[in-house]
Amino acid sequence: MLYLSIMGNMNIKFGTSGWRAVIADDFNANTVRRVAHAAAEHVKQHPDYGIKGEEYLVNLQNRGLRPPSNPHLTITYDTRYMSEDFARTAAEAITADNITVSISKEEAPVGALAWQVAKTNSLGGLMIAAGNSPSYISGVKWLPFWGGPALDEIAADLESRISSLTIAKTDKRTDYAEGVETGLIKEEDFFTDYRKQIESLIDIETVRKAKLKVASDPLYGAGRKYLRPLLETAGAQVISLHEERDVLFGGQEPGTGIANLAELKDVVIKNRLDLGLACNCDGDRFGILDSEGNWISPNVILGLILEHLVKNKGMTGKAARSVMTSHFMDAVAKNYGVEVRQTKVGFKHIGNLMRSGLYLLGGEESSGLTIKNHTAERDGILTCLLIAELVAYNKKPLKKIIEEAEKKYGKFITTRSYLPLPGFMQMETLIEKLQNYPPLSLADKSVWRIDNTDGFKFIMKDGSWLGLRPSGTNAEPVMRLYTEAKTPEFSRKLNEAGKKIVNGKF
Repeated sequence: MLYLSIMGNMNIKFGTSGWRAVIADDFNANTVRRVAHAAAEHVKQHPDYGIKGEEYLVNLQNRGLRPPSNPHLTITYDTRYMSEDFARTAAEAITADNITVSISKEEAPVGALAWQVAKTNSLGGLMIAAGNSPSYISGVKWLPFWGGPALDEIAADLESRISSLTIAKTDKRTDYAEGVETGLIKEEDFFTDYRKQIESLIDIETVRKAKLKVASDPLYGAGRKYLRPLLETAGAQVISLHEERDVLFGGQEPGTGIANLAELKDVVIKNRLDLGLACNCDGDRFGILDSEGNWISPNVILGLILEHLVKNKGMTGKAARSVMTSHFMDAVAKNYGVEVRQTKVGFKHIGNLMRSGLYLLGGEESSGLTIKNHTAERDGILTCLLIAELVAYNKKPLKKIIEEAEKKYGKFITTRSYLPLPGFMQMETLIEKLQNYPPLSLADKSVWRIDNTDGFKFIMKDGSWLGLRPSGTNAEPVMRLYTEAKTPEFSRKLNEAGKKIVNGKF
């Protein structure tokens, strides 16, 4: 999956956070058409990922499919203001380039789009969405033919094509109604195929026997017609929240962090439910509450699901995690003889590994997860179902499962924070100092190893660590601070040490 970023009125660039611009300002019909036409050119012409590209043809051959005579793309959208209109705008532009389009009849989560792309011979998927961003922001996501995050070379190709489009080419479009009538545009139900895929991955009968009582919260987003129905398909009794469409997301950002799940917590506690399960606006991230309303860190969820897949479901394969993700997954993997591959931050790196079919699970600390036999894209809704399945298999409350895991593997206390650099400190200066004169002790403990996979990760011999990654623009330089420790006290000390480093005191 690729996010696109826009700088200025017509100069669309790829950024780390994607194309997330203000609706009706930089994000408008014209810029959406530019991206759509560039995507159309990409799938027609790219030597590796286009319709005649070697990777695409090998993919078809491995699935026993013949190459199509013309490219086909898949489109969906989230619940943001005018998302469906912008999706139709993209379809009009793409079909003007003689490419057929399947577009969802209603909003659908990223997982459904990814599966729709992966199961067909579609050359890619486009989604009007902006993840956890505020309601006044929208954006475009691009998924290549394997239904996962786009690689850097794909990003570079699209960016180049966007910048070279003429005004005449940008304005070229097919009338939507005409496209539907002629068959260039086909409106489809994405839910049915996605439900079948989830049913193939989840032990529905075991979940049904558990008679779980859960609350679901799609946070007014694209999972509002997916999360509850799929839980009910698995036999859970569900109390649903925020399934109505609200383009303002109830006045808060549609993320799955603890701050946004207060209502879900109240419902879980009041009704004595087994779980609270949430997904963000485009459905690619998850939020999990136990029966006492405690928010469970994604780092914990990743390790629990890895153990569940191996121990309870008998699945095999490697595991992948990003560098700033907890080593809890590593402890679980070691116990079961599973190899762990570490990647740079960004699910595109994990997704690229998942494409191989050799990986059992891929996950990151920011609530991203996918598993073998699914797509290479993170899927928050699937994660919610996996947690329900885990509780059903273990026949114990999630809190008890976590307590037993802590006895077995020890505690892994993780934190993540964002620290603006002081006015006197330049990001380049701080990075240079860290490279040339890194601290060799932190919080009164010696640094055992420094990992420079992505940023700076100072690892102690007991497994505790502090991670630093630059983020933001030159105008507002921000350092992301990650820590993992065995005790709350050492966690606090590591955070204090990280703050001192950001202030240049090392």
